[in-house]
This record gives sequence, C-alpha cells and structure tokens, in this order.
Amino acid sequence: MRWTRRLRLCAVAAVAASALTAAPVAAPAVEARDDRLTDLVDPFIGTANEGNTFPGAAVPFGMVQLSPDTGHSTGYDHTQDRVRGFSLIHLSGVGCRIGGDLPVLPTTGDVTRTDYTKYAAPFGHDTERASPGYYRVGLSSGVGGVGGVGGIGAELTASARTGVQRYTFPATAKANVLLNAAQALHRPVAATVEILGDRTVRTTITGRGFCRDTRPYTVYTVTRFDRPFTAYGSWDGATVTAGSRTGHGGAYVRFDTTEDRTVEATTALSYVDAAGAAGNLAAEGGRSFDAVRDAARRSWESRLDVVRVRGGDATRRRTFYSALYHVFLAPNAGNDADGRYTGWDGRIHRALGFTYYQNWSLWDTYRTQAPLLALLAPRESRDMAISVIRVAEESGWLPKWGYGTVETNVMTGDPVTPFLTNAFQQGLLQGYEERAYRALRRNADGVPPAGSPALGRDANPDYLARGYVPYLQGHEPAKPGHSDYAFGASATLEYAVSDAVLAQMARALGHHADAARYAARSRGYRALFDPATGFFRARDASGAFTGPADPSRGPGFHEGTSWQYQWLVPQDLPGLVGLIGGRRAANERLDTFFAYAGLLKDPECTVRETWVRGPYAYYGRATYNPMNEPDLAAPYAYLSTGQPWKTTDVVHVALTLFTDEPAGLSGNDDLGTMSAWNVLASIGLFPVQPGYFTWGLSTPVFERVDLRLDDGHHPRGLTITAPGTSRKDRYIQSVLAGGVPHDRTYLTTRALRSIGTLRYTVGPRPSAWGTAAQAAPPALR
Repeated sequence: MRWTRRLRLCAVAAVAASALTAAPVAAPAVEARDDRLTDLVDPFIGTANEGNTFPGAAVPFGMVQLSPDTGHSTGYDHTQDRVRGFSLIHLSGVGCRIGGDLPVLPTTGDVTRTDYTKYAAPFGHDTERASPGYYRVGLSSGVGGVGGVGGIGAELTASARTGVQRYTFPATAKANVLLNAAQALHRPVAATVEILGDRTVRTTITGRGFCRDTRPYTVYTVTRFDRPFTAYGSWDGATVTAGSRTGHGGAYVRFDTTEDRTVEATTALSYVDAAGAAGNLAAEGGRSFDAVRDAARRSWESRLDVVRVRGGDATRRRTFYSALYHVFLAPNAGNDADGRYTGWDGRIHRALGFTYYQNWSLWDTYRTQAPLLALLAPRESRDMAISVIRVAEESGWLPKWGYGTVETNVMTGDPVTPFLTNAFQQGLLQGYEERAYRALRRNADGVPPAGSPALGRDANPDYLARGYVPYLQGHEPAKPGHSDYAFGASATLEYAVSDAVLAQMARALGHHADAARYAARSRGYRALFDPATGFFRARDASGAFTGPADPSRGPGFHEGTSWQYQWLVPQDLPGLVGLIGGRRAANERLDTFFAYAGLLKDPECTVRETWVRGPYAYYGRATYNPMNEPDLAAPYAYLSTGQPWKTTDVVHVALTLFTDEPAGLSGNDDLGTMSAWNVLASIGLFPVQPGYFTWGLSTPVFERVDLRLDDGHHPRGLTITAPGTSRKDRYIQSVLAGGVPHDRTYLTTRALRSIGTLRYTVGPRPSAWGTAAQAAPPALR
C-alpha cells in the first residue's frame, strides 16, 4: 500500500511539473515577521523515520539533554505512545544506542514494578509541546484520562549542567517520582542510588557501548526536590524495599499532592565525581522552573539570531530554523562548573580559560557542521578544537568518534584531521598551531600503541607502504570499533582527503618537507581507479581489484557504493575529472548519478523513489543518496565541470526532503550533520573542500540572509541577497561580491568575512556564469 501510494504521488507530480520549473525551491516570498526565532523551531522534526533527534530540553552545547525515552534505541520515536522516563543524556541524530542515563518518571499509587518497559506511561501527541529549552506532555496513569483527573502533567527544561522537571499530579497521597539508575539506552554495567535526607537523591551510573562495545564510562547525578518527600524506598532487580535508602537498581520518592499538586526537581550531572554533580547543582540550581525555562529560551534566541532570513514561505522558515537549532546542540560541555573534567586518560583535569567539550561524531560533522560552527560560533569552535588537542595530549592520540570520556572508534578514515585543519584555516587555533600539528602528524604517520584505546588510522602500515588500504573482508581490529581494513576503498579515499588538507596546514606553518609528502599521498586515490570500469574499486593485499566490477555492488565502501564515493576527492576534482575522461564525460556521469533528466521532469518521484529508498539503504545503489555523509558534497561537483546551474537544481530539490514534520529529516541527523547541510544549502554556501577554506556557491532559497560572522576578534556581517529567487527564477545570472563582479563558483573564508555583501541576480534559465575552466575551485597541491 505504501509503495502504491507513493507511486501515485509521483504520477501526480509528473503531471504538474514542467521541464524547467519543476524543482521546488520555496513558495512565493512572504514578508518577514517579528516573531521570536524560537517560535519557528519545532524540536519534533526528525523524531520519526530514523532521524533520531530528541524533542526534550537543552541549551546550546549543554551537557544535559533532558528528554523522554519511548523505547526507540536512541531515545524517542514519534510513532510510539509510552514514555519510559525522562533521562538526562541524548545525542541528537545518532544511529546507535547511547545515553539515556537516569530515566525519571512520575507515577501514582503503589510502586510494584521496577522495569521501565513495564511501568512506562501512555501519552498522546495532542498533549505534547516542545520549543527550544522546553518540553511538556500529559501522562496517563490509566485513570481519568491523559493530563486530567488521574493523569500527570510533566514539564522539562534545562541549564547547561542541570535538568529541571515539574510534575503536576492529581490529588493523591501517593504521588511518586521513580529514579531508575540501572536502565538506560546504553548497556549498564553498574549503578548505585542513595537517598540523602528528605529532598535529595544521588546516583552513580557506569555504562558502555555504542555501535560497538567501548570502555566503561561513569556519570554522577544529584537530584534535589523543592519540598520534602513523605516516603521513599529503593529496589534491586525486581525487589522493592520501602524505607530503604540505598540500592543498585533505582529509588522512588513519594509526595502528598492532595493540596499542593506540583513537584519540582533539579538534577545536576557530572562526568567527574559526586562532588562535581553537587557543585554543578550549587552553581546552576536553586532557580524556579519558570526562571530556568526563560533563561533557556533567551540563550536560544541569542544563538539563533546569528542568522536572519527573509523570504520563503512559513514551512521553509520553520525547517531552516529547526535545522539551525539542531546544529547548535553538540558537541557538549564536558567540564563541571569548577572547570574540572575527566580526560580520556581516566584522570581529572581542569579547563582553564576555555570550555572543555566532548562527543565527537567526526566522520559525520567534519563535512558540514564543523565548518558551519566555525563561521557562526567561532569562540565555541575554538574551544572545541582545543578540547580535541587536549584529548590527544592527555590520552596520547587524537579521537575518531568519541562519546563522553571514551573512544568508540566507530566509522572509517581519519576525520579528526579535516576537523582540526578547518579550525586552523578559519583562524581559530592561534597559540595552538604547533600543538595541533604535532598531534596531527603523529596520527597521520603512525598507529596508536597496543595499550591505547584508540584505533586511529589502523591501516596506516599498508597505506604508507602500498599507497592504498587493502580490503580485508570482515576484518576485526584488536580493539573495539571499526577497522579501516574492512572498508579499504573508502578508508583510502578518506585518508587521501586528510593528507591533502594536512599538507596545506604543514605548508602554512613552514613544514615544507611534510607538506610535499602529504600532498603526494593525497593523490593516492588514483590507486583505486580502475580504467576498465571508470570507477574506484577496492584492492586486496596482492594489489588486484576485488569483488564485482559493478560499481553499485563492489565491496570495501563504508555505508555506500563506488557510485556514491566517486566524488569524494574534494582535494583534486580536476584530477578526478581527467581520470573519468574530461568535463563532458564527468557531466554525463553526474547526470546519471543524480537522475538529472528525471529530476527536471518529475522531481517528486526522483527524490522520493530514485534517490531515497530508506534511512539505512546504503548499499546496492547507483544513484545519489542525499541522506548519508559520503554524498553530502556531491551536488557541488558540477561547480568543477562547467555546469554550476545543475548544482542549484540538485540542491534545491534535495532541500524538499526537509519538512516541518516528525519525518522531516532524510536519515540520521548525526549531531547536526544533515541539519547543517540544510542550513548551508539554503543560504547558498557549502564547504566544498572540508578542512580547507573554500566555499562553493549556489542560489539561496531566501531573498535575503544576514549572517553575523564574528571571527573571535572583530564582529563582521555578511548580507546575501537573491531578489526574486523562486522555483522559476533559480539560476544565477551574475554575482557581486562586495559590489565587485565575481565570476568564480567559490569564495574563501577570508572573503566571506570581508566582502560585507554577496548579491545574486537570478533568472529562469542557466547562464554562462561560472562555466569557465578557471571559475572552478582549484585542486589542493
């Protein structure tokens, strides 16, 4: 039925579409309103169809993300209808279970069940509301309806290191709050719970796991209620003991709400120790729920105000600001209010003069979110880069995919290199340049020792000796995580990207011999090119191409195929175009990849049926996959083939995948990665060479965009205008950068911060703008 319905939608779209105006960009422009920007954000976007976002309360880059868990592996799923608890830690958009520590749930009556899958409370979406820093829902106790007599109202808000809950109970002498220390989204290892006095509960929770197993990590919490409880108890396993103050499962505290029906509680979190949680509570607690909620809204209003857009319809504006909201959720503060944090060496350190951040989904974020944050949040981005350097100096190695205080070693390649070289090229590493370079050089030229939890470039010995990573089917590393040998083809391409941008950093710092060496290695992608097929293919240890020659079925690519990885050579697209056979052959290949003829004729069907088959449909595909990281920059390859208008065609159609519904994200958001793509594509700027300073240009979907580009020293603004941009008039006719004609398809970061204005003239047909050979982004040499 679903397939038939979607085909019928495609047929309707085909009738309505015309050859040149089919690709929807935005509805007719409307006047900008003076609404608060937070009113344009819908945190429910991405909570269905494996977008894996969360609707709960957080502040920008906060340590705490207080949100409901419904039974989905990563927290909340909009299709589910029972809440197991409101827990403290969630990573927005990840594809593997993690976090969910200390699910707290209000109930009434006797406490008889200790498994939150059994005592989970029913709820209805009609009782849910969410906005930046705030969430509420009505829970049914099974008596009297949701949120009414017999029901419980739950509200959540947050500061950086605390989550604040307000529960409105029915009139009862048995209003309970359950604090479940032994259940979470991750795999719990150990838990303890202590009831202190008549207002406070303290927990210590140790867990592990992600996509693969990890070393254990520990979080500490302390929860303080706004009034004394009348009874309490704890549980171990299924045994509940009234009056007990300690346990290893969880605890309940009880209130009499026959007269005063409201209970408030503040929970502080620390990754250091119990004293850290208590200190965070002292520093950020003590305020009413309403005061914390108002402060959270103000922090979000200020953060979102770095971008102001005009034009576009209400739906486009909501999806845009909701995406911008998701961009600012991570990485997350990792140090306590006193500056202490737990390093990757397991020791306690102190952040002096900066905020220590954690949670590094680098394979995802280096491509879009990290460059965007460097533009819009440079102070925080500097601290994030310093934090990564501290990880290297304290643990001995740079991170790959870090959660909290541990390395997960998930995904492929060397994503930390473009992450840090991006910070360098954006001017954010003053005083840390050589420290960063030493760590990057060690990572690029070696392999972590056996005693290190890091895998790093585990295939480096073969890569350095052979010029490529051999594909070893099913290879498992000696440490938890993904081995690059198991994905030799994509690992080779990722290593080459990192070598290219490291060469640029080395040259800028005066390390010329290193620069030449890394630049030469960056061209190693050619070792994978099979002239017989015209595609990249995995090689085995003997040097032979391996697996089926069909580029949609060949092995060795992580979450993709050769079709999708063929454009992952941002450091040398001119060289890749030459390998394919020149501009004409490359354009034919791109047109096939994007199903370009169908895109113009029937964009709805092309997007929903040809491109997107499901949130995890990574393999066996010969077309563009807009919902996964390897393809994020692919539409911008047309900037290097003399047909830049096709970039706009593809990008604007891909933007229609972002809607203001729970299923309005295409694939996992991966800590803001896909949301950052939405933001960048919407304003017409994209980091086409991640880890460097090159920004590709396409037509914005808004008539005016005002960006606040504070480089950490001098506040600057950039106003982008595209009068009349629409689904009909979407093609660039000319560009003025700072009032001067600009014929190239890219700008540098320095230019973005200095030109002040970027003005597009658009029209209904492609023009000669950007088609000259010298207009394309140059290769990194």
